[in-house]
Amino acid sequence: MNKIFAIIKKDVILRFAGASELLFFIVMPLVFTFLLAGGTPSGNEDPRIRVLVADEANTVVSRQIVDELERSTAVRPVLTTREDAQEEFDGRRASTIFIIPAGVDAASLQAGSAEVELLKQPNNLNATVVERAVQTAIRRVSSAVGAARNAVSQREAKQPFQSDAERQAYFDGSLATAQKIQEDSPGRVKAVEGATPDQVEYDPRANSSAGQLITWVFIPLFGISALFAYERQQGTLRRVLVTPTSKAMYLFGTILGQTLMALAQMALLVLFGIFVMKLAWGHAPLALFVVLTSAALAAAAFGVTLGAFVKTEGQATGLSIMFGMVFALMGGCWYPLELFPPAVQSAVKVLPTTWAMQGLLDLVLRGRGLADILPEAGVLLGFAAVFFAIGVWRFRYE
Repeated sequence: MNKIFAIIKKDVILRFAGASELLFFIVMPLVFTFLLAGGTPSGNEDPRIRVLVADEANTVVSRQIVDELERSTAVRPVLTTREDAQEEFDGRRASTIFIIPAGVDAASLQAGSAEVELLKQPNNLNATVVERAVQTAIRRVSSAVGAARNAVSQREAKQPFQSDAERQAYFDGSLATAQKIQEDSPGRVKAVEGATPDQVEYDPRANSSAGQLITWVFIPLFGISALFAYERQQGTLRRVLVTPTSKAMYLFGTILGQTLMALAQMALLVLFGIFVMKLAWGHAPLALFVVLTSAALAAAAFGVTLGAFVKTEGQATGLSIMFGMVFALMGGCWYPLELFPPAVQSAVKVLPTTWAMQGLLDLVLRGRGLADILPEAGVLLGFAAVFFAIGVWRFRYE
């Protein structure tokens, strides 16, 4: 055991020889987890397209148009000023601006002189959706006004009004009746929501948190190869030849030390997810420990295998980063695997990141326990055994 402790101590000193290592060990993972996971929707946000509305008329008719947009299932009106809306539009932070100029009221609608403005970003699908929603809202309000105007004409043909006030009162009453009929009219499309309860409430933050954890832990573990290359270049591995230390013991000590450091890093990221992002990481702590340990062992063993083939430290560093990024991308750490074609989803099962991601999502997203993640843990330990065997077989001191 003393030899193993000595190997672990040596690796810790080498890894944290510079303060910059802390940047990659904890600072950068936390920053990326917060930005990518904290910035993604939690699923409770209004999914409708935001449309900036500058209501300069502030009349009954203009407010009715805004109310119609609010009832839309496609767009979400946000009242603002023309200047603020224009600033967002010019910065391409808004797809559309809907402006209701002063003077848009029932009278202008009756006279057919009412005009509104709709500014759209070019080649923007959201802008097209907003345009149709605005047209529908205006059409509904105009339809009610038209019905009220027709009622006034019919009444005037049979019995002329005594004054303009009487005409306006009749128009207002007819408009209210028309709007009431519109609201009470049956919908042309009836939506029926299934009664089957959803067993999984998808949270994109959980996917991002698990993915960033794997990404930032696997790359340093793959970097064990650079550690071997560095020691070969420095000649320190040759000194091991004169000690009664076998290859298996040396590699086991190296993997154990790197795995313990990885578990410490994982624990910090999990605690960040629990206390800052309010994710359900902690409901099955034993299962979580099993998955994290299995994943760390698989990644460390892959680093040992890679270290048996590389020649220089620079080559090992480049390959570690490349494999880490590719494995993370293809393993579903950055995007859900469900977005990939079925053939790709089957092919990436040869990667340890796929199984690690699956096991973590079973816990943090699907709320499963130890028995459910045993298959993923078993596959990860299988990866570890194969990579470790190759590493021992191909390992060289010089």
